[in-house]
Amino acid sequence: MLILVGAFIVIAAALGGFMLAGGNPLVLLHVSEFVVILGIAGGVLVIASPAHTMIDLIHKIKLAITGKPAGKSDYVEILKFLYEIFMVGRRNGLIALEEHVMNPDKSAIFAKYPVLSAHPDRLKFLLNGMKPVIEGKIKPDQIEMLMTAEMNSKAEESSHPVHLMQMVGDSLPAIGIVAAVLGIINTMSAISEGPAAVGEKVAAALTGTLLGIFVAYGFVNPIAYRINTLNLGDTQILRCIMIAVSGFAKGHSPLIAVEIARRTLESTVQPDGDELENILKTLQSGK
Repeated sequence: MLILVGAFIVIAAALGGFMLAGGNPLVLLHVSEFVVILGIAGGVLVIASPAHTMIDLIHKIKLAITGKPAGKSDYVEILKFLYEIFMVGRRNGLIALEEHVMNPDKSAIFAKYPVLSAHPDRLKFLLNGMKPVIEGKIKPDQIEMLMTAEMNSKAEESSHPVHLMQMVGDSLPAIGIVAAVLGIINTMSAISEGPAAVGEKVAAALTGTLLGIFVAYGFVNPIAYRINTLNLGDTQILRCIMIAVSGFAKGHSPLIAVEIARRTLESTVQPDGDELENILKTLQSGK
């Protein structure tokens, strides 16, 4: 919900400064300018994007407002899961993994870690990486290449809503100018009504320019950046899974495979090595 705090600061700073200078916030409320700017921006959005991208954008905006990026505790859970599933394969052979990977809904191990099982994209990525390992369809050193291709494809797909938001954000200042020009045209037709009427219409026209710039740089572009940040977090999770699965497929022990994956994480979410090792040892002992 931090994004709502930021939105409040943006609005409060703009209106507060305007009021401190002696302005009346009510003079900024020109419905016609809102209709023109937001209506054109919505139309641009519809023209520029297919339906599935629009749906994805709505979902991403919702996540940007209400969701939060994966934290250190989430990565600890992911690494714990990877270690536990790898230990099953190490102790009982790859065939023992089949019942878990082929039927994750019925797996007791998957059920313990909703950080993966409750996220379809993460779960599907993991399963797509583990199945070839179990089935022996490709060589172990080819697993990373296969998973990298899938990860890059998902990253590209997730970037489409960001590009769409950025395009609208870049268009809004110009759309504000369109609204201002329409306002000036309206002003020219009302010159005979006197200075008071002309002043009111000029103020409305200038409000259009203000609104376009304010919405673009105060909200649309920052939200696009936040969506991109969430996307990068999702990609980091997939990369963590890929590195661990690839390491296990190449014959590394579960502990080493998980440790390699841990070291690829950013410092802000990377668990401490000794702490994670103690957690995994406790997990192995069943305490």
